[in-house]
Amino acid sequence: MAESQDNPRTGTAADHAPAQRNAFTRFLDGVEWLGNLLPHPVTLFALLAVGIVLLSGLLGWMGVAVDDPRPLGAKGVADDGMIRAVSLMDGDGVRRIFTGLVDNFTGFAPLGVVLVAMLGVGVAEKSGLLSAAVRSLVMGAPPKLVTVAIVFAGIISNTASEVGYVVLIPLGGAIYYALGRHPLAGMAAAFAGVSGGYSANLLIGTIDPLLAGITQEAAQLIDPDYTVLATANWYFMFASTFLVAVIGSLVSIYIVEPKLGEYDASKADPTILDDGMMQPLADKERKGLRWAGIALLGVLALMALTLVPEWGILRNAEDGDRMDSPFFDGFVVWIFIFFVAIGYAYGRAVGTMKTDRDVIDAMAAALSSLGLYIVLVFFAAQFVAFFGWTNIGAITAVTGATFLVETGMTGPLIFFLFILLCAVINLSLGSASAQWAVTAPIFVPMLMLIGYAPETIQAAYRIGDSTTNIITPMMSYFGLILAWATRYQKDLGVGTLIAMMLPYTMFFLFFWSIFFYLWTFVLGIPVGPGSPTYYTVPG
Repeated sequence: MAESQDNPRTGTAADHAPAQRNAFTRFLDGVEWLGNLLPHPVTLFALLAVGIVLLSGLLGWMGVAVDDPRPLGAKGVADDGMIRAVSLMDGDGVRRIFTGLVDNFTGFAPLGVVLVAMLGVGVAEKSGLLSAAVRSLVMGAPPKLVTVAIVFAGIISNTASEVGYVVLIPLGGAIYYALGRHPLAGMAAAFAGVSGGYSANLLIGTIDPLLAGITQEAAQLIDPDYTVLATANWYFMFASTFLVAVIGSLVSIYIVEPKLGEYDASKADPTILDDGMMQPLADKERKGLRWAGIALLGVLALMALTLVPEWGILRNAEDGDRMDSPFFDGFVVWIFIFFVAIGYAYGRAVGTMKTDRDVIDAMAAALSSLGLYIVLVFFAAQFVAFFGWTNIGAITAVTGATFLVETGMTGPLIFFLFILLCAVINLSLGSASAQWAVTAPIFVPMLMLIGYAPETIQAAYRIGDSTTNIITPMMSYFGLILAWATRYQKDLGVGTLIAMMLPYTMFFLFFWSIFFYLWTFVLGIPVGPGSPTYYTVPG
């Protein structure tokens, strides 16, 4: 393959032409420099957790509170209808910290998902399947096409919940590494698709019915009979898939990868894939891939049997729904089964998996590589839990929503400010459903009263929520991405990761917002089937 023959680790000079030091590049350099002044990510999360405790004490002492926009009697709403800052420095707070510390760690949602998935991925990696599969996929492929495929696959992976974070992002790094390109650029492209393009998809994902339910409850504050379908934003999100894929690919190729420059393999962890990644496939490896393909077909058939038929055992037991079902709720189990099956099939064929002990050793090796991530998760979990307990995120969200109300804007241009505000709020409330649960009771009724349909409002919200996922440590998988990235650059800091992802955020936010405005208010296309753009208040 031409681009890696000169130097399999750094590619040709043409692949890595020095980035021109224009104003934007210097700005990103500044962001990276400032971010890397921060301590090690583990220390940073520990300090943030302590800082939240101290801040909660101050806000609690000051009596900071805001009106809860949700109706009285709703789940989580106080009897007096207020959201108050909760101090973790008083007796109740200290007791909660001591009794909740372990539960915060073990209950941190991504931890279990990552550990279970990595048991399976470890078998596929140790058997040699990942190395062979990557070489089979990318050797001779046009570099720009590889980038587009990675971003697009990241976007599509959202249908399958966490698979993008656990599988595609590290795979993006491995693919770029095999091509002699900077592996962090490959990870960035995948991360941009998986998380930055979180709301875009060709199919309805698990988040769609969840957000629709929250939007419907908020809309019923104005119109008690209003219903919002899970498909409310499908047309717009379908089209957005291609927009995000194109923008993400262009940012990767023309901004992120040139800025990263040539890859210095001396900074890599010695456990990452070696230069054998660039060797042509041997006959034995081709045989292994064929057996892995047979195992893949078997797993896919099993998956179909549990979901497609009316009697599918993993469909929703109450209404037979396929999307809101144990199949997708437990998709990490399929990730585990998938990689164990194809990894073992490959290993048996090539001789790397002969006994059960080989499988066990592969799983153990995979988990042993996650030591830093587990340490980071312990402190990140405390920070996220403390932040939620104190109500600081909810107070911030309500304050921002109130600001938008007080602007008095009524025309369609209000959606640019709305999207921007949602993007900013997302920096402190990383969960899409948690942020929307707090802000929807303000935004949806407010925008309905000036003539906009809840479905349109929800589509705009999802743009703001998606675009800043990739630059906030509040996103639950941020620590995992850091851990993956440090395999390729041991001294990588938070600033490097944020500066690497910031161009995606900026370009996604700008072009996606314009696309929404043109789609909705210029072309007049509905955001989904049966979704009106405007709303008329009854009477």
